[in-house]
Amino acid sequence: MIKPLFLAHGSPMMAIEESEYTKFLNNLGNSIKPKAIVVFTAHWDSNVLTISASDSIYNTIYDFYGFPRELYEMKYPAKGSSIIALEIEAKLKNQGIKVQKDLTRGLDHGAWTLLKHLYPKADIPIVQISISSNLSIENQIKIGNALKALGDEDILILGSGNTVHNLRLVDFDKTTTDSWAEKFDDWLIDKITENDLNSLSNYRELAPNAKLAVPTADHFVPLFIALGSSINLTPKVIFRDYQLGNLSYLCFEF
Repeated sequence: MIKPLFLAHGSPMMAIEESEYTKFLNNLGNSIKPKAIVVFTAHWDSNVLTISASDSIYNTIYDFYGFPRELYEMKYPAKGSSIIALEIEAKLKNQGIKVQKDLTRGLDHGAWTLLKHLYPKADIPIVQISISSNLSIENQIKIGNALKALGDEDILILGSGNTVHNLRLVDFDKTTTDSWAEKFDDWLIDKITENDLNSLSNYRELAPNAKLAVPTADHFVPLFIALGSSINLTPKVIFRDYQLGNLSYLCFEF
């Protein structure tokens, strides 16, 4: 059985940098050998959940601007899997979740910047799925619940986002961490560890500094899809750090 993960993807620069976080990702990839990876990425937000369902090699999407040329020359030539995409489609539809398929979209940086460090050979099939950030936390968890059985098939479910992600408040010169960001993550860790789904569903009202930490839900909801796909509900923090004052690199194994 392979447990679901929520991993922070942070700045696109992580794809070409070496850091404690990228070393962690290298080691994590060496310890987990899935037959396929299902990625819910914050950078593909749609009204209807959309599944990449092609067997072709993905194009690498550079959905950012103003970065070094080296970053735009990187490729992550992983293949998709139409068979696993069809299985996922069936599982979601069986739970009354509306889905559609896509045959042309490439891998966005929410997926490939992580995968480059986890599995640099790009030799594991990837199925990328959009999020619908307008859905409630309960419905994000329901999406994960529908896919629980994938872990027993040695398929890794990966939620890619950030728990604290407010680009208007990051400080490129700051080397210390803003206390408000740490307090939000502290609260989040406590509620996830306690399996307090009611509090988590009402995080905007209950969590300290929620409006600062989560100005938009796109980078936050992949966490709850990964949580929902857990079989044993034994969450564990596997990495925690901050950059630029408040950009959170909090990661969970579920």
